[in-house]
Formats: sequence, structure tokens, C-alpha cells
Amino acid sequence: MFSYIKRKLEKIRQKKTFKEYGYEIKTFSIEGIGEVEYAQWQHPLEGPKSITKSQVDFYRGLTKEGGFIIDIGAHTGDTTVPMSLAVGPKGLVLGVEPNKYVYKILAKNAQLNPNLTRIVPLPFAATAKDGEFTFNYSDASFCNGGFLSEIENTSHGHSYTLPIVGKNMERYLYENYGDELINLQQLKIDAEGYDKEILKNFSILLNEYKPNIMAECYRKLTREERDELYDVIAGYGYKLYYLENFESDGEKREINKSDMMAHKHFEILAIYEK
Repeated sequence: MFSYIKRKLEKIRQKKTFKEYGYEIKTFSIEGIGEVEYAQWQHPLEGPKSITKSQVDFYRGLTKEGGFIIDIGAHTGDTTVPMSLAVGPKGLVLGVEPNKYVYKILAKNAQLNPNLTRIVPLPFAATAKDGEFTFNYSDASFCNGGFLSEIENTSHGHSYTLPIVGKNMERYLYENYGDELINLQQLKIDAEGYDKEILKNFSILLNEYKPNIMAECYRKLTREERDELYDVIAGYGYKLYYLENFESDGEKREINKSDMMAHKHFEILAIYEK
């Protein structure tokens, strides 16, 4: 009992005390690929990550070699790396992460495995307009958070604020990666409830290139916000699917608007239907 209380108090202390954490390089052996290195962030609230063949195969099922992927809310790169392994060094993955403490880890992961991946980290958020904004985080060392002032639920428990830079991502892509967009195969968004607003600002790109979409139905969204998320994605001509995980053998099933309250928090895969 005493040890439990001690661990609990230590966790509270860590949550309330700022500290900048480094990383540890981990190596994973993946069949058909070889050894892959990954920088594991040492933040105590960041769980251990792994890179597996099943993850790579999942993204290979949605993309092909040489493809272009945009990973918005990339965090440390635990989805960015397997995505890049799926499209290979001739492809390109943009990892978008505005948190300056997390971005350092993402940038390290972008440097690792140069013969296997091609990752470009971008240190800003996808926002409607260019400018400076305030994101909310759940701890003083800024492990996990987002643009939570933009969701209706104010009891999100993310009381620590961090100034970030935001850019209109659609305009940025056309200006800086216009030649790559012809190969755009996947757009992934993990923005703590801000996903639908980001998708609203991709109307030109989605209507022109129709990539697969991965988005998150955040646990704090209201019924109205969930319905709007569904309507935004479906309005572009996409069929929505519930994703159990990002593994090749994970469950994937079609969902309708009436299913948006079936799970407290879940991942969405959307595929364009001609």
C-alpha cells in the first residue's frame, strides 16, 4: 500500500513539474526490411513504442511504394516511421508537430534509417490561418495535448498551455510540395478533437487528389461534434470505417453516422468512393 501511494505521489509530481526529456535509441528487427532504429522519448507519461511488420503492412495496404503521406499530429513519429517504411525511401512522409519538445524527438526519428525512410519534420500546426496560437496539455512537460480551446467540452483536464506556430497547411503544401501532391495517398490527422476543422481547410486538396484519410474521434467530443466530423468526411465522398488499431490484422468495419457514439474514443479510416 505504501509503495502504491509513493508511486501515485511521484506521478502527480512529475505531471506538475516541468522537465525536458531526452530519448533512447531502440532497434527493431523487421522481416523483409531489416533493423530499424527508433528514438523513444523518455517522458514518463509516454508509453513504450515499437515498430513492427504488422504496422508496416497496415500502411502498405493503404499506400504503395513511392507514395506521399501527410502525418498531422505526428508526435514523436510512432506512426510516421512505419508509414515511411511502407512507402520506402523513394516516397515521402511529412511529420507535422508543433510542440517544440516533442518535435525534437520527431526530428531525430526523421534522421534515423536514411536508407529505409524519407521523413521531413515540420514544426508547426495545421490551422485555418497562419499565426501564433495556444495549445493545451495535460502535464507541465507537454506530453500530450492540442488545440483544445476549439472544442465544446471545457472539462478536458489539459490546463498547461504552450504557444505554438500554425500555418494553413493546404496552402503550404501547394506552395512547397506541389510536385509531390500527384503521389498523395494518405492524410492522417490526430489533433485531439480539432480533426474536423483541419479537414474543412483541405477542401481543394481532398477534392483534387482524394487520398485515404485517417482521423480520430476524440473522447471529449460531443454528439454534435461527432456528427459534424462524420458529415465533413462523408461530404467529400468518403466511406468511413472504424479501426481497431493500426495493425494489419486489426478489425475494420464500416460505420454510419448513427455509430459515432458507439465508442468513447476511436480511430477512423475513410476511403474515397467513386
